[in-house]
Amino acid sequence: MSQTETTEARSYTDVAVGVLIRESDNALLITSRPLGKPRAGWWEFPGGKLEAGETVEAALRRELVEELGIRIDNCIAWKVTEHDYTHALVRLHWCKVTQWSGDFEMREGQQMSWQQLPLTVRPVLEGSFPVLQWLSEERGLPFDAAAYAHAEEVALK
Repeated sequence: MSQTETTEARSYTDVAVGVLIRESDNALLITSRPLGKPRAGWWEFPGGKLEAGETVEAALRRELVEELGIRIDNCIAWKVTEHDYTHALVRLHWCKVTQWSGDFEMREGQQMSWQQLPLTVRPVLEGSFPVLQWLSEERGLPFDAAAYAHAEEVALK
């Protein structure tokens, strides 16, 4: 599969996403989008765009160093989803990560939070909903997408 694939005059942007799971308590690492990016302040899993010729694992390794200052020891390719945001059509390559080294540094001015399910941070980017649902199902927990929606979006529906 190529890095970008055209669909109806828009191209997919491939994104490597890390689902960092702290093994001691199964908490998930969630980060906020930094100022200057679309939906700044919204919460998501860390990661970023694949560069030309880059594998998903290589992109995730690079992005986690650039954004968080950590080096991952391994990553397990898990799921692939697609989401159509107003600002981008993305193909999200989700990878589970349970081992890393280094101290977390928020290098892009974002915030981070270790969260249990259901997440308590809001709002959460919609592209994360399928993964939150799968993680909830793996843990035998209910999932309610509406609980993660931004108040303005709920009012528009």
